[in-house]
Amino acid sequence: MGTLTIRNLDDNVKQALRERAAKRGVSMEQEVRDILAQGVSAGAETRRKISFAELMRLSQKPAAPIDLKRAQEEVWDYLYEDDRR
Repeated sequence: MGTLTIRNLDDNVKQALRERAAKRGVSMEQEVRDILAQGVSAGAETRRKISFAELMRLSQKPAAPIDLKRAQEEVWDYLYEDDRR
């Protein structure tokens, strides 16, 4: 296994990584490893294995009706957020 040192990392980026790792219940180091692995394999056709529990959660009827207009806007915002930076 190799070691990588990242210098001059913005404090806001570090904090975001810390929060993101905490949400997943992993170390910040593990979060960065996962992000890097996902990034370099983004071009490869890989399928994420979904657990039965995740599949069952996705198949449940939502508690409230879905606002399709809002959902569409959120998707567009997500897809084009890099263009606004």
